[in-house]
Amino acid sequence: MKLKHILIGVGVLLALILVLKVTGVIGGEKTEKVTVEAAGNKKVVETVTASGKIQPETEVKLSSEVSGEVTELLVKEGDVVKKGQLLCKVRPDILQSGYERAVASYNSQKATVASTQQQLIQNQANFANASATYKRNVELYNKKVISASEFDAAKAAYLTAQANLASAKENVTGAKFGLEQSGANVKEAGANLARTTIYSPVDGVVSKLSIELGDRILGTSQMAGTEIMRISNLSSMEVNVDVNENDINRVNVGDSATIEVDAFADKKFKGIVTEIASSSTSVGTASTSVDQVTNFSVKVRILADSYSSVKGGAKDLPSPFRPGLSATVDIESESLTSLAVPIQAIFTGDKEKSASQAATATNDQNQDKQKAKLNDKNIKQYVYLFDSKASTVKKAEVTTGIQDDQYIIVKTGLKAGQEIVSGPYSAIQNKLKDGLKVEKTTKDKLFSADGKK
Repeated sequence: MKLKHILIGVGVLLALILVLKVTGVIGGEKTEKVTVEAAGNKKVVETVTASGKIQPETEVKLSSEVSGEVTELLVKEGDVVKKGQLLCKVRPDILQSGYERAVASYNSQKATVASTQQQLIQNQANFANASATYKRNVELYNKKVISASEFDAAKAAYLTAQANLASAKENVTGAKFGLEQSGANVKEAGANLARTTIYSPVDGVVSKLSIELGDRILGTSQMAGTEIMRISNLSSMEVNVDVNENDINRVNVGDSATIEVDAFADKKFKGIVTEIASSSTSVGTASTSVDQVTNFSVKVRILADSYSSVKGGAKDLPSPFRPGLSATVDIESESLTSLAVPIQAIFTGDKEKSASQAATATNDQNQDKQKAKLNDKNIKQYVYLFDSKASTVKKAEVTTGIQDDQYIIVKTGLKAGQEIVSGPYSAIQNKLKDGLKVEKTTKDKLFSADGKK
């Protein structure tokens, strides 16, 4: 009886295995589940991403030209100031005395000019008298009325008076030049004294205050002295970003940009490229190396219309942004509406990566590597076409154009409406082959909790 039961059980088990094999549950060909998307026209915007700091377009750094103690400080950081407004004063004691000495010297020189002018008048009178006497003596000498010695004495007196008059004229000229020099000294001393009083050169906001009342500052006219403060025009802000040398040729003045500021995580602002550096940021540095990353400075103006409705940020200031905030900029280098497919649908001829490596790598990391490969135009690129009747895939070579984060333009190799395999990325890169039978599914089912790939 026991043997009979065992034989019956084995027979039932064999029959069950046969049924499962016929139905394909056991031993049947395993199909790969994929998502499919039809190729169609889409707008693709190629962007160059860079990070940097927000700064005012116009920022004036104020330094003192004179050294001394700050005796008056009339503003604080964040104050709005107007052009010509008094900001601070430096103790003027030494410069004040220098100015007074220059004024005294000027007044003394004025007196000297007046004295020389009086001497000139006196010499002019003496010359007139000597000239008249000489002319009379000439007539008397010709008539033999006076002796030769008397005539010679009159002539000598005339020539002496003439020389004294010329000397007096030169003394007046010299005194006037001396007066002009003293006047220039007064202006210089007055200008130096005026430098102890510092006014705002522009309208703006005190964005940085580097001194306190009573501080001693160093001033020099040959080089930058102690920085006192910075005045910025916060109504016009820009982001100064560093763009890699591989991307700089794709950026042009006037390109539109999307700006994300870390302090405003839920908002995006619009911008426009206003300036591109001609030289890299490493030019002129003390030490450079071949391996050093080469970046170029690019300035992107933040359009006021994009933050006019923002209520947060800096209060009582023209804009919500503070100088120095971190920002990320996506510069729209090129835009094109044409036939496009998902970027993960494109693969290259290099498929040597093992399935185990693919399983350990994240999808985002794979996509980044794939985008790097797609930038190399010497590598052949392919997609898998989906045959809906046979549920199989076929490799087709394509050529591509610009790309964004999701889609890439296909120039040749595809027609609008053709269905291509769009996912999963690991299957496209490592599992699919020409003629392989696949099962069409949706993204929701493909990445569900039960069938996540």
